[in-house]
Amino acid sequence: MATDRLNLEGLRYAQAVAETKSFSAAARAYGVTQPALSNGIAKLEERLGGKLFERSPRGVTQTAFGIRILPLIERALTALDAIGAEARRLNESGEQKIRMGLSPLIGSHLVARAFSMVQGLPAPRDLVLREANMQELRECLLAGQLDIILIPAVAAMPRFEHRVIDVEPIVVVTPDAAEATPVELTEAGKEQFILVPDTCGLTTFTTRLFQAHEMPLNTYP
Repeated sequence: MATDRLNLEGLRYAQAVAETKSFSAAARAYGVTQPALSNGIAKLEERLGGKLFERSPRGVTQTAFGIRILPLIERALTALDAIGAEARRLNESGEQKIRMGLSPLIGSHLVARAFSMVQGLPAPRDLVLREANMQELRECLLAGQLDIILIPAVAAMPRFEHRVIDVEPIVVVTPDAAEATPVELTEAGKEQFILVPDTCGLTTFTTRLFQAHEMPLNTYP
């Protein structure tokens, strides 16, 4: 087994599954199909010589092999990301701000975490926030007007690093819901959905969720 053959995307897929405890959630986070993600992890496991995950009706669990290997993968990816971050820092001059773009769907608890992380840097910086729709956030990132964007798990942008930092439950609200009880996706799929213009990422997320499970999405015309 040669480490120079390890595929970086496969390593990131494995880390995403370890974080989300779900192949489908990890696939949505990276904007790929679940078979593509599963295939990437299978190739990684072949290179490593052991299975990282076990799938069962109860969900995804790490194997004994995965429990030993996945922390090493996480540390390796953190170190790789740090190389790029440190190179950018060394090439910067003067006082710098971190410009972060936010989708309207991003919760305040994630914004608070971002502020804490920035204040914990060796050289604390100002964090400048800008809330905008998805298309505008992507355009600003490509134009260099933003340093990072915090968005729902939708299509990845190939030129940029893409990391899963948090997972939240999906809540389905129906007119006859007497109490808050979990709803299986197959049950939610029987309902009819109104897909609004995709300014915040919810429409893309919903569409990809159903595609990942190979289910039809029943929408209003």
